[in-house]
Amino acid sequence: MENINYDITDYAKNIENKEYDIKDGDVFDAIVVGGGHAGCEACLALARTGQKTLIINLVRDNIAFLPCNPSIGGTAKGHIVCEVDALGGEMGKQADKNTIQLRMLNMGKGPAVQSLRAQIDKTGYHRSMQSVLESQENLYIFDGECSDILVDDGKLKGVKTADGKTFYTKAIVLTTGVYLCSKTITGDIIKDSGPSGFPPANELTKSLINLGFDVRRFKTGTPPRVDGNTIDYSKFTIQKGDTGIQTFSFLTKKANKNIRVCWLGYTSEKTKNLIMNNIDKAPVYSGVIKGLGPRYCPSIESKFVRFSDKDKHQIFLEPETIDDNTIYIQGLSTSMPIDIQHQMVESIDGMEKTKILKYAYAIEYDCIDPLNLFPTLEFKKIRGLFCAGQINGTSGYEEAAGQGILAGINASLYLRGKEQIILKRDESYIGVLVDDLTTKGTNEPYRMMTSRAEFRLILRQDNADQRLTEIGRNVGLVDDERYSVFKKKMQKIAKLKAEIKKTVPNTPELCEFLTSIGEKIPVQATSLENLIKRPAFDFVKANKVLKLVKGYGKDVIIAVDIDTKYSGYLSRQQEQIDKARKLEEKKIPADLDYAKLSGLRNEAREKLAEIKPLTVGMASRISGVNPADITVLLMYLK
Repeated sequence: MENINYDITDYAKNIENKEYDIKDGDVFDAIVVGGGHAGCEACLALARTGQKTLIINLVRDNIAFLPCNPSIGGTAKGHIVCEVDALGGEMGKQADKNTIQLRMLNMGKGPAVQSLRAQIDKTGYHRSMQSVLESQENLYIFDGECSDILVDDGKLKGVKTADGKTFYTKAIVLTTGVYLCSKTITGDIIKDSGPSGFPPANELTKSLINLGFDVRRFKTGTPPRVDGNTIDYSKFTIQKGDTGIQTFSFLTKKANKNIRVCWLGYTSEKTKNLIMNNIDKAPVYSGVIKGLGPRYCPSIESKFVRFSDKDKHQIFLEPETIDDNTIYIQGLSTSMPIDIQHQMVESIDGMEKTKILKYAYAIEYDCIDPLNLFPTLEFKKIRGLFCAGQINGTSGYEEAAGQGILAGINASLYLRGKEQIILKRDESYIGVLVDDLTTKGTNEPYRMMTSRAEFRLILRQDNADQRLTEIGRNVGLVDDERYSVFKKKMQKIAKLKAEIKKTVPNTPELCEFLTSIGEKIPVQATSLENLIKRPAFDFVKANKVLKLVKGYGKDVIIAVDIDTKYSGYLSRQQEQIDKARKLEEKKIPADLDYAKLSGLRNEAREKLAEIKPLTVGMASRISGVNPADITVLLMYLK
């Protein structure tokens, strides 16, 4: 059987870190373990808020690497990237810099569920983010494996590396991704390996168990990568990018450029028959894979098993980089043997002669139970120890980055002796994500979706800066440049909201425009605000034709358009938020002994004692705690 062709990488195994002069026994304010998307945001948040920070990463070549889909954003994920940017993070800026195609998903639906998704130059993103880390003041990079978390008498002391070095610190952020005791699986070939052939981290899990973490085993996977020059694209439907839409970062001034296209296609009935006739060779069904996989991103074999009535499934051909013609087949994730993989690819119309460059694989890895964490992402048993990213049981680069920046901010606040922040469910998708993890836990890799947010009309991409920039400023992460841009935008929005209250004359041009969009001509002159509230009235298009207002950017006009058009819904949602916040403001003492609350049911008592909710609102969202239990808790606190 031929060898599995994983990503070709130069591990730079012998880097001695001379440029940083890092020595055994050095002391740092904070240490971040892992250089993925969570690790990058965490270490930058710490360093940019004045903390001398060390990031320990296995190899320099996997910093900010995209081992799976060569894209950033997507449904709800695009919201998180905008939120990371609004807080002062880096992912949005680097995604914009390396975008090769940008689309707005769900354009036919309301603004609450519209989501940015960008195809990213995979190698360019890694290089540019690595450069940001290497040039960041207060940040030091060490190539190596963290093997042990050092704790003395319940207090955090530092870390030990696999090569025997010890570094001391008061705060640690663990962002180990999918590398803990990771194994890649293709058919009956199992390798001790991280994603894309990078080395695994085999020693840290034992330390986590000894510290009191509950460790479990999860699984994810990737599809084959193929040579784009060997595909017959005439059998696929072209998917072009969108123009004139917002970018991820609120600091990006240039409009996006769509320099590559994607393609939509389908598997065939032949694909289905091939997989079902060889289902006993699929590791996920033969028993080889033990870890729990993501429900919302299943392998192609799982799709055909679960949806047996379907003869085909969608696939997307997505370019990985501008450096070559490697194509990622989204929707064809598998861990089938390589001979079956060849037949699967060849069974797709237009790919009969397609050459596989890198075979698909599943990957199993260790992660923790996020119920072990406070909603600040700090470990409940040891002060100063934080966890972020896929170690918390999540999937996705964006979910990782959102947790990373929050953990980095809170580690910095902890070091500065300041109160840590908790992002609320009505403030951000990051808040929804972290609250779900730390109150409900997860039994599979958690993926963010817009349906998880009950206040999603308020949690839009376009207003992420309005929701979170002040928070980023207060914690010291939003710099003067970003804050100045934000303040000017807010001033423009306030000015335009006042301006639209003025009456607009019934000019022939206005009447003609209203007729063209199917709206009635007002009997008498009315305000621009009333016109905007009409369903078919697009403020951006109307202003381009009629020049109703001058001196405002498209972002400001869109913000005012949405706030005005949906003002009734937004007001009702704000009332719901105000009501919910009354429970969020009722704090629960950390030392509360739930065994003494006689009116609680046993299940509720056990869950509350295990999770230790910080507020009554958080307690109300714990699985197994019902409204009657919350009434007992409120009576006790009163």
